[in-house]
Amino acid sequence: MGLLEGKTAMIFGVANDRSIAWGIAQAFAREGAQLGLSYAGEALEKRVRPLAAQIGCDFVEPCDVASDEQILHIAQRASQRFGKVDILVHAIAFANRDELSGPYYNTSRSGFHLAMDISVYSFTALARAFQPFIPAGGALLTLTYYGSEKVAPHYNVMGVAKAALEASVRYLAYDFGLQQVRVNAISAGPIRTLAAAGVSGFKEMYKRYAEIAPLHSNVTIEDVGNAAAFLCSDWASKITGEVLFVDSGYNILGIPEAIE
Repeated sequence: MGLLEGKTAMIFGVANDRSIAWGIAQAFAREGAQLGLSYAGEALEKRVRPLAAQIGCDFVEPCDVASDEQILHIAQRASQRFGKVDILVHAIAFANRDELSGPYYNTSRSGFHLAMDISVYSFTALARAFQPFIPAGGALLTLTYYGSEKVAPHYNVMGVAKAALEASVRYLAYDFGLQQVRVNAISAGPIRTLAAAGVSGFKEMYKRYAEIAPLHSNVTIEDVGNAAAFLCSDWASKITGEVLFVDSGYNILGIPEAIE
C-alpha cells in the first residue's frame, strides 16, 4: 500500500517533464494518490496533457493564478470531481527575466509586484479557495529556495519573494492547524527547470554545485518528489510550518570549498 493511498492531490505548476511539479506528480502517483493537475495557459497544455496521461490523470485544468476568479473556479471543479482535496501542491514562481540579472536595486516596481503576486500571494489565494475542501489530515506544500535566506547572485527579487513565501508557510500553518491540516515547504537545490533558465549565471552555478555540496551531487526532480510524498503523507503527521532542505546539504555550509 502506497504512502498516499486513498488521498487526492491537486498539483499546480506542471510545465514540462523537467518541472519539479512533474517529479512530485510522478512520486504521488507511484504512492497511490488520485491526482489533478493544473497548468498556466494554452501554450503549456500540449506538454502537460501527455504527461498527465502517463500517470493516469484525467483531471487537467488551466488556471491563471493571478485571477481569483479562475482559482475559485478550479477549486470548485476539483471539489465537484473528487469531493475532497487532501493535498494541495503549489510549485509556481515567476519574475521577469530583466529582474534576474544585474543588481537587485534595479528591480522595477511593476516587476516586484508581479514576482510577489505570482510567486507568493498565489499560494495564499489557493489555500483560501481550497480550504473548505481539505479534510483533517490534509497537507499544503510549496517550493522555495535557499536564496530566501542567503544571497544567491542574480536571484534578486525571487529571493525576496521566496522569503515572503516561507513566512506565508508559517502563518498558514498556524491558521490551518485548527483544522488539523499541515503546511510546509521544500527548499530544493538548483534544478534545470524552465524557470531556472531565466536566472543569469544559473548554468555555471549548477555546474559547480556538485563540487561544493557535502553530498557532491546535484538534486533531481525525483529527489524532490520523494521528499514531497513523505511530507504530504501521514508519516509526517506532526510536521508543519517547516522548510525541508533537499539540496545535498548545501545549506549547512559556511565557507564552501571546492574539491581539487
